[in-house]
Amino acid sequence: MPFAALQRELDERAAQGLLRRRRTLETPPGAHIVVDGAPYLSFCSNDYLGLAHDPRLAAALRDGATAWGAGSGASHLVSGHFVPHQQVEEALAAFVGKPQALLFSTGYLANLGVVQGLVGRGDVVFADKLNHASLNDAMRLSRAEVQRYRHNDVAHLAVLLEKSERKRKLVVTDAVFSMDGDLAPLPELLALCERHDAWLLVDDAHGFGVLGEQGRGSLTHFGLASPRIIYMATLGKAAGVSGAFVAAEPVVVEMLVNQARAYIYTTASPPALATALLASLDILAAEDERRAQLQRLIARLKQGMRDLPWPLMPSDTPIQPLLLGSNDDALAVSEGLRQRGIWVPAIRPPTVPQGTARLRISLSAAHTEADVDRLIGGLHELAR
Repeated sequence: MPFAALQRELDERAAQGLLRRRRTLETPPGAHIVVDGAPYLSFCSNDYLGLAHDPRLAAALRDGATAWGAGSGASHLVSGHFVPHQQVEEALAAFVGKPQALLFSTGYLANLGVVQGLVGRGDVVFADKLNHASLNDAMRLSRAEVQRYRHNDVAHLAVLLEKSERKRKLVVTDAVFSMDGDLAPLPELLALCERHDAWLLVDDAHGFGVLGEQGRGSLTHFGLASPRIIYMATLGKAAGVSGAFVAAEPVVVEMLVNQARAYIYTTASPPALATALLASLDILAAEDERRAQLQRLIARLKQGMRDLPWPLMPSDTPIQPLLLGSNDDALAVSEGLRQRGIWVPAIRPPTVPQGTARLRISLSAAHTEADVDRLIGGLHELAR
């Protein structure tokens, strides 16, 4: 029976400390949650600004569902594109300083759609080796040639671009790398794209809402504006709702509407979500204190972790990875924290390279200084 072979594979994963399993939350998202019947202080959510349970977003979602229903009923291109979808696309484009935007149901679908929609056989994609899995899968599906450059190594990318004779070139990178928390050198990458007539696709899933003036993202953080930048960001992390969008020149968006299979062949997200996203954008722009709170917590965490035997990886973002090295050590420390009522996930290969298993500490504006001190104290106890 094929099931026996599947079970052997699962057993091998378990023996290597790589078996994944889900936990069930019994409370809304937040810094303090109940999981499988037990209370936890959570440091494993991408809800960076603490908006996922904000009553204003819940009210906007409720009002949107009352006005527009619970579902969309069709894909955007059939009959599923509603007034709130159009309104939030226009608002998102203005928010990030691009001419036009296109909504997708998830960030994964957005990356699949934009890469497959713009490049194919005879073209080439240059990708950072630590890019998100969705970008890696998108490259494979596009059937374009793929060349990967060393993480944040602009010189290596320059050599690859110089050697390429392909006519259409696309450079793809995370803006904030999801497992390391560091930033891509976007100004240098853009300069290379200008020199070699390439597009630059920036996945700002972990920068949107957090970086830049009013949380407008990594492009604002670096002061970048160029028609050759194609910008993608997700709306279920700092924005606190769901979905994703691509913002670019009108001709690029028009091509995606006609060519991006992940957009064309999927049911549109409910218009009620778009009404909640409009409320979220207002909060992002108005409440700088949330981002200021994040910076205070990041500084406090770094200060308190200095004497630990495990190093924090360099990051000035809410993603603060604690490098333990082995899968067993990462799992043991994660379990030790769990026994103390603190939930921090252990991240292991293949999500990260072999020998770099880590705890991925995710800070939120919903955390307090006392929450961070409790995490620091738990880690010092485990280190002893």
